[in-house]
Amino acid sequence: MLDNLKLEPINNWLKKNNWFFYDHQLETVKKTLQSYDVLLVAPTGGGKTLAGFLPSLEDLINNKHPQNKLHTLYISPLKALTVDVHRNLTAPIEDQQLDIKVETRTGDTSSYKKVRQKQVPPHMLMTTPESLALLLASPDANEYFKFIKFLIIDEIHSLVNSKRGDLLSLNLSRLETIAPKCRRIGLSATVKNKSSVLSFLSQKNKATIINVKENTSPSIEILETENRVPWSGHMASYAIKDIYKKIKKSSMCIVFVNTRAQAELVFNKLWHENEKNLKIAIHHGSLEKEMRRKVERMMSLGQLDCVVATSSLDLGIDWGNVDLVIQIGSPKGIARFLQRIGRSNHRFNEPSRALLVPSNRFEYLECISAISSIRDSILDEENDKEGSLDVLAQHILGVACSEPFNVDKLFSEVKKSWPYRNLQMEKFLQVLEFVKNGGYALKNYDQYSKIGLNKDNLYTIKNKNVRNKYRLNVGTIVESYMLKVKLGNRTLGQVEEWFIEGLNEGDTFLFSGRVLEYQYLVNNNVIVRTTKDHQPKIPSYAGGRLPLSSELSFQVRSLLSKEENWKNFPSQISEWLRLQLKFSSIPNPEGLLVETFPRNINNKQRYFLICYSFEGRNTNQTLGFLLSKRMQRMGYKPIGFVATEYALAIWSMKIVEDINAILNDDIMLDDLYEWLEETPLLKKNFRDAAIISGLIERIIPGQKKTGKQVMFNSDLIFDVLKKHEPNHLLLQVARDDSYRGLIDLDRLSKFLKRIEKNIFHKKLNQISPLAIPLVLEINRQSIEKSEVNDYFLQELEEEMTKEVGLN
Repeated sequence: MLDNLKLEPINNWLKKNNWFFYDHQLETVKKTLQSYDVLLVAPTGGGKTLAGFLPSLEDLINNKHPQNKLHTLYISPLKALTVDVHRNLTAPIEDQQLDIKVETRTGDTSSYKKVRQKQVPPHMLMTTPESLALLLASPDANEYFKFIKFLIIDEIHSLVNSKRGDLLSLNLSRLETIAPKCRRIGLSATVKNKSSVLSFLSQKNKATIINVKENTSPSIEILETENRVPWSGHMASYAIKDIYKKIKKSSMCIVFVNTRAQAELVFNKLWHENEKNLKIAIHHGSLEKEMRRKVERMMSLGQLDCVVATSSLDLGIDWGNVDLVIQIGSPKGIARFLQRIGRSNHRFNEPSRALLVPSNRFEYLECISAISSIRDSILDEENDKEGSLDVLAQHILGVACSEPFNVDKLFSEVKKSWPYRNLQMEKFLQVLEFVKNGGYALKNYDQYSKIGLNKDNLYTIKNKNVRNKYRLNVGTIVESYMLKVKLGNRTLGQVEEWFIEGLNEGDTFLFSGRVLEYQYLVNNNVIVRTTKDHQPKIPSYAGGRLPLSSELSFQVRSLLSKEENWKNFPSQISEWLRLQLKFSSIPNPEGLLVETFPRNINNKQRYFLICYSFEGRNTNQTLGFLLSKRMQRMGYKPIGFVATEYALAIWSMKIVEDINAILNDDIMLDDLYEWLEETPLLKKNFRDAAIISGLIERIIPGQKKTGKQVMFNSDLIFDVLKKHEPNHLLLQVARDDSYRGLIDLDRLSKFLKRIEKNIFHKKLNQISPLAIPLVLEINRQSIEKSEVNDYFLQELEEEMTKEVGLN
């Protein structure tokens, strides 16, 4: 096949490095030459990125392209990935002295460079979905993109079924209008729903999947330690010494954690353990750009021994020297775990090495299930979601910023976007009306009037100020309001406003891998100094927890139910489960185990109700609200509840006798919708939708609003709309997002259907072994709020373990 493709310079470069083309790379070129759009699904290290660029390189090497016109657009979900791919792609181009210019354009790119890129485009531009939206919203977008021949979307699976993916898909349809002959290439890790990802990429008849099978299985182990695995918690402090030993034995290691707060704490503890002065770094999204880039450079050059990272390094980074990945805590999903494992031995047909470190006993079971799922090739299922209307509103405004548009033509273009394929004209016109004037209740306020008809009966922006505001606020990622952390003249990164509001002068916290002392806040800058304090407060970042996937949830339930598996578990885990069987029962994979037992709290008799759903924190949290509401109505006097990934614990003043009366299907119809209207969650999701849709701007020219200002404006509008226009577009979006997001309505509905007539109620006289982590979690949360130390928790743990006969 290679003889028929004119790729001699690239082949020379590969030979020089003792490499060669893989069949799937050449097949990608062949299919694009036949005018196919291609989805390449290949395991990590399979040369996907080179395969994606080969058609572009082949065309630029062998055919003339108009001078100073963009030829290839590469889109990545991560800024770090664009930098990494840029570095890897320029290697063969420079080595073979090819006249091909490659540049990156992200939020980190300087204004000067962005202006130059618009005036003199490179042949290949590497960017993100947000930067693409900005480019397409420019008045010269048609001229800028009309000669583009190839569009490459890396890690495309991570964008499907998200608001970020909705925005990208709408802009793909826009690009198709501008450059209809442009070929699309999607690069994806191993996923279950390949056909859905292909549909997201292209709905053309000439679209195909190239699926590459993995010939080697990853080597995955759970950390062996003589220390006791904790009952609850998420920090794995018990294992730091053992983790450090593993890092010492590896050539280069990435330690993955699930939250930024975990990253800071683990890095800090490893640093104090670092008697060998290993080069250990930290990487997460709140750190300053230059610090992140420095870590990435040092990793690529092999100058670090270890980096502690969050999902900021999940995707596609090519560091061949990494020979071990350590995952602290369960990855919560099979696909995410595979992605992280693939960072080690990032080469095709070489087994990746990974070590799992559970941070509590339930996570130990989750880790065993994750390994089993990968061995059996079980992948996470993901249902297609409809395109979000707040994202569509942002897109319509972006189109108007670019050029005047005709309603019918834009509607046809939007319908070509896969998430919006079912969109009806009536709903489209409702969104258009919202962009036009904010909706019925807000149409008399000038600030919500963004677009209007011109003399040609086309919609266009009201004035240039609308375009300026759009450019400053584009995107679908709504984070908590962030403040810059300043140490002297250096900016270390950003931390959430609400966290800083909880600090007093002299308080300390972990950030950027060091203990910092808070001094004062000025002009949205947090002024800090270094300290030797060893008892820092730890930043807790909003949205840091990852949800437990349905597939992994089922695998854990199945694992628990098979007693023959227990002999392979460490003694402390198997003993825990055997005692659970003695005192109570083991959760059934298809049903629901509910335990009730009395417990003395502060010399008062309280009654606990534990539901072992294994359906994830979001489902359990929602179930907790609904059951509490129903118990209150039935006179059980609930006091509070706590939800984990695995179970729900509610404690009350009266014992619940009839479980079936409170846990039935009509709990959804009776209480869910009423509860949602009362919860702060709806206001929070409305605020996000208002920001994404452009109703509220976080940034206006020359000024960035504080988090409090945004919240005040949003809450005020929310109250007005609920009273005067309860079916307003953004209220609909907020409700839909609530049902799909934290409430996880679909999963809750399936759960209630699954357990119907399949509830096993165990009435106990004392706490069960499985319930110990739940009761500890209750006390952990109340203790953290009152800032009491851990001694009480240790005492409580000892008391409960003696009750059930555990050491």
